[in-house]
Amino acid sequence: MRVVVDTNIAFSAILNTNSKIGKVLLHPKSKINFYSTNNLKLELEKHKAKLKKLSGYSDQDFNSIYTLVLSKIRFINLELIPNRIYQRALELTSYVDIDDTEFVALTEHNRGKLWTGDKQLIRGLTNLKWGKVITTNELYELTRKTKR
Repeated sequence: MRVVVDTNIAFSAILNTNSKIGKVLLHPKSKINFYSTNNLKLELEKHKAKLKKLSGYSDQDFNSIYTLVLSKIRFINLELIPNRIYQRALELTSYVDIDDTEFVALTEHNRGKLWTGDKQLIRGLTNLKWGKVITTNELYELTRKTKR
């Protein structure tokens, strides 16, 4: 399964590796392939000091967790997404949150699911009948099945 990781998911995984989000993203035997855009790395880097402060981790622990979370995600350059797919994503997000266009475009491009904690985005995309969002609970259940 291909899953596109939104920025808020990566933030949450870094802040609490023992949360459901952290367990899903860091699951060692998962058959889920995680993807995101290069802009996710830029956003994480931009907020690194804040994440470090909020997490309360030592410098060494923070750097280890930060590196581990990033290692679980394959980063895709937006330029690889065809313009027609990006334009479709722009139509979908223009009434909801235009900042999430790239995640929707990548989801469309790789025929995957979008994993986001943004309730407004989920509601907006659902109202537009775009059924490619997957919840943390759904992913958590999938990873639990992998353990058995």
